[in-house]
Amino acid sequence: MSKKYILTIDLGTSGPKVALISTKGEVIAHEFEENKVILLPNGGAEQDPNEWWQSIFKAAQRLAHAHPAQIRDVVAVSCTSQWSGTVAVDQAGNPLMNAINWMDTRGKPYLKKVVGGGIQVEGYAIPKIMQWIKKTGGAPTHSGKDPIAHILYIKNELPEIYEKTYKFLEPKDYLNLKLTGKFAASYDSIALHWVTDNRDIDNVVYDEKLFEITTLERDKLPDLKRAVDLLGVLKADIASALGLPKDTPVVMGTPDVHSAAIGSGAVKDFEGHVYLGTSSWLTCHVPFKKTDIVHGLGSLPSPVPGRYLLLNEQESAGACLKFLKDNILYHEDSLLTEANVPDIYKVFDKVAANAPAGSGKLIFTPWLYGERTPIEDHTIRGGFHNMTLETTRKHLIRAVFEGVAFNSKWLLKYVEKFIGRRMDALNIIGGGANSALWCQIYADVLDREIRQVKDPIFANSRGAALLASVALGYSNFEDISEQTQIIKTFYPNSANREIYDELFEEFLGIYKRNKGMYARLNG
Repeated sequence: MSKKYILTIDLGTSGPKVALISTKGEVIAHEFEENKVILLPNGGAEQDPNEWWQSIFKAAQRLAHAHPAQIRDVVAVSCTSQWSGTVAVDQAGNPLMNAINWMDTRGKPYLKKVVGGGIQVEGYAIPKIMQWIKKTGGAPTHSGKDPIAHILYIKNELPEIYEKTYKFLEPKDYLNLKLTGKFAASYDSIALHWVTDNRDIDNVVYDEKLFEITTLERDKLPDLKRAVDLLGVLKADIASALGLPKDTPVVMGTPDVHSAAIGSGAVKDFEGHVYLGTSSWLTCHVPFKKTDIVHGLGSLPSPVPGRYLLLNEQESAGACLKFLKDNILYHEDSLLTEANVPDIYKVFDKVAANAPAGSGKLIFTPWLYGERTPIEDHTIRGGFHNMTLETTRKHLIRAVFEGVAFNSKWLLKYVEKFIGRRMDALNIIGGGANSALWCQIYADVLDREIRQVKDPIFANSRGAALLASVALGYSNFEDISEQTQIIKTFYPNSANREIYDELFEEFLGIYKRNKGMYARLNG
């Protein structure tokens, strides 16, 4: 029998990756198109859904033209995407405005009114937070970045858009609408609206009391399905344009955090993975519902039926390295004399490798866009600390690698406390996982084995494909760990233990001593 393939769409913040992946998770080919993020005053962050779709179609057509034989053997389409975004559409499925993406905080003041009132704990009215934790496993973040806040922003500041909106959709569910014409959300994608009761993980439902608390309207949200359910078939015109088989099924799919968990290969309970991309997280599946609201940890529905996924997010990771490249080392002004060469991040690796562990005790704090976990504080900011006249570019670059890892070590403490056990080894995925140096720094800073997954930048796409493969009966979740290829395991270097333990304590101290200053400057 010929190999069968899944066509996957991974809509990241920077643009979509469209890939052909075998039902066993082997990446065959891929195409990418870049998209813009529109940053607006007062915390606005938007993207054009029409640009998303045009980019996806361009990438998919290039892929189809280059691989016609494999396209004919596609057995499903599966989407994954950035999570915590909002697309307002009319009854015909047309966007009524730009999509509000996960960075947008404009709904914060309206969310504050919804979550507050009366006697409060951590800024939440006690009766409300008890309902949320009991039923959902978490609560809206104060940052205003959840879809509930996006919808409240539209309701209060764009009432004409709100009235015309037939459904508010997550980006992944909007793509599914474009592919099939059907309105639906999955148990996992809807979670950050904070209106579902997921105590029965096999039957997640909307909850009337939570609608009352949030002031959201049930009629403006889609019906719910499991991530492994078949939503429908691909529209005939799309299938024809791409050369895909007629009636190709579209799997409900899952957001990026969840697809990464599958694509990392760490799918069994308590098997952990680190995602090191623009942002970062450190997570695992767990067999229970639990919440640590102080440190922003909660177990919410997984795309794997009957399972919960521990969720958290470190706001800036690879974004810090991009900041260093674009704003400091290669900023396009009159001081720029060097060429911004391709694969500059590989050059960064070589340069940073010449700096000693600890970067000459230079410490970088990666809070360039505030932070979510293990503390939620939108006012804190990043910086280099303890610079001297001897500090060079190699120290700056390595300090960024180390600072992101220090933040993950801070998070690891609370993750292990949450799950009640030590995570001896972590799979690592995302673009940052292509750097052997960064993987070794993670092993040294976290004092854990770090396992570098093959093709780490395609973990989301691979996860989307494997989800579809399971949905269609070509595979099962139990086989994924064994099928995942680990290309190298990095072990902690005991020679670096003392310097990294010292700098980590100072890293924590920087936050504790300066959080008041950050609040005054940026509150």
